[in-house]
Amino acid sequence: MNQTNSSRIRRLLAVLVTCVFAGVAGGSYADAESSSEVVELSLLTGFTGGDRAAYESIVNRFNESHPTIQVTMDVQPWDSIGQTLPSAWGTGSGPDIATPNFDPGIVYRYVDDGLVLSLDELLGTSETQLDPAVVPQFVLDAFTVDGEMYAAPANVATLQLYYNLDLFEAAGLAGPPATSGELAEYATQLTGGDIYGISLADHETIQMWPLLIWMNGGDVMSSATCAALDSAETVEALTTWSQLVVDNGVSPVGQTGAESDTLFAAGQAAMQMNGPWAAPGYAEAGVNFAVAPIPAGADGQVTLASTVPLMISANTEHPAEAQEFLAWWNSAEAQRQFALDAGFPPSRTDLADDPEIQSNAVVAQFASALPDARLYMPGVRVASQIDNDVFVPLIESITRGSDVAESAASAAQGANDLAGCEG
Repeated sequence: MNQTNSSRIRRLLAVLVTCVFAGVAGGSYADAESSSEVVELSLLTGFTGGDRAAYESIVNRFNESHPTIQVTMDVQPWDSIGQTLPSAWGTGSGPDIATPNFDPGIVYRYVDDGLVLSLDELLGTSETQLDPAVVPQFVLDAFTVDGEMYAAPANVATLQLYYNLDLFEAAGLAGPPATSGELAEYATQLTGGDIYGISLADHETIQMWPLLIWMNGGDVMSSATCAALDSAETVEALTTWSQLVVDNGVSPVGQTGAESDTLFAAGQAAMQMNGPWAAPGYAEAGVNFAVAPIPAGADGQVTLASTVPLMISANTEHPAEAQEFLAWWNSAEAQRQFALDAGFPPSRTDLADDPEIQSNAVVAQFASALPDARLYMPGVRVASQIDNDVFVPLIESITRGSDVAESAASAAQGANDLAGCEG
């Protein structure tokens, strides 16, 4: 029996049971039908990877514990959501709830276009609210626009370094690189034959190249409106890694995130920077891997903080029920089980020392990196546009041999134009 039919049967039974008790109490059938009315909510997400089942489990457990609110989850590729959701919400159709993109910066676009509901009423300490005291500060910062919160976290994660134990052993390397310099050295040493030292993606991906820049003390933006792409630290990092790709062939050129994952899952890449969502798929593929901290850079330890925005349509007919679902998604009960199912750190800071979570090595590894994690272009209203129209083309250009300094200078000007830099 599929989930849809099962849900329908449960609802019919709920109506019949309510009617029976209403009759015993002297109530009418109309009263029973009204009291058992079920609110139907639609949820659209891009969680197509190995962690998909963990998200589906959250929805199923919510439905089981909330018989009068039932959520149907639709899973589509991220690029499909990006193409269809804005117009759907703009015309008053589309899902009640959605994850528009894995990039938290997308929040600005949907807020500026008036497509999403303010979630200030979601914040509070009741059972149907989300206590802001347990939400990581970088999440609150990412999802607050002009003083109002517009998204709840669908997840919270960090990037760590996956490495193939068999390929490391074959290369005579006892453990993972500890510094950014060693990362470059190991990537070169591990490259040979049909094996790449590291699997880097430059588009439709979690941010890998920005992390390489951060390790060298550089950045994409120096502020909310001005670029840092032409800084000495950024240019140096881009030069080092583009040369490793072009001259040493340490990674394929022009990979999407999915292609990068496939390469590591096939045992053809020795290292990859990725989040906890990748671990189940790699284990299922039979890769003998381990997870280690991102190598320390010029300013010490740094990694990417990742959080996917969970947003409600401004045109939903059931705002209260939709917010109740978001609150439950981030409840201690749901997040404890989600962490154990998916290997993600919980989205709540009050679960950091939970014994069950600490007993899971993968969860504990990714959770331990949260103090050193930072968001990509936080506070930049046009972050998604800068990434798509400036940064990705920059990486595509220099990994095909273009002059790094000239390309970076041109990219910096493009980012400044988009962000309105006056410096």
